[in-house]
Amino acid sequence: MRGPATVNGRRSGRRREPHPAPGGGPRRRPAIGKVGRGVPSARCSEPPPPEVAHGFEQFNRGEFFEQHETLEDAWIAETDPIRYLYQGILQVGVGLYHLERRNLYGAARLMTRGIALLQPFRPSCMTVDVERFVAEAERCLAAVRALTPETVESFDRALMPRVVYGDRAGATG
Repeated sequence: MRGPATVNGRRSGRRREPHPAPGGGPRRRPAIGKVGRGVPSARCSEPPPPEVAHGFEQFNRGEFFEQHETLEDAWIAETDPIRYLYQGILQVGVGLYHLERRNLYGAARLMTRGIALLQPFRPSCMTVDVERFVAEAERCLAAVRALTPETVESFDRALMPRVVYGDRAGATG
């Protein structure tokens, strides 16, 4: 069986294999499971932990790679279903990172996944206005789906969602 086609030493096509682990094979994430996915959390009434709030601020500054690292650490460490709030927001952010890199397929795919993960946390959780975030992410996703490789540069960054939380969650604008 032939391996994937390459262009200038890089794989071509949409699907990419996972980065190899040091000993060969594919890189593995820790075994986490999906316990509690789709279940609201009793912890929604709590404020976000400081590291999670830091990830939200990174998201709002457009630091999508950094927010992914920050929120992924929190998501992996968390055992409560609240972890899917973190994962949903980080996946929308990773979708925006893909958009910045002109990967429309990856952008739409990750944003769709993130929006789905956030559904059980509507209308709000951990002071995050999830209803607003999902509505903004859905508008952004619709705009992304309307783009082509030729029009991606015309994307209106004002459509990017923001994580509104804490005292700001009740405010508009």
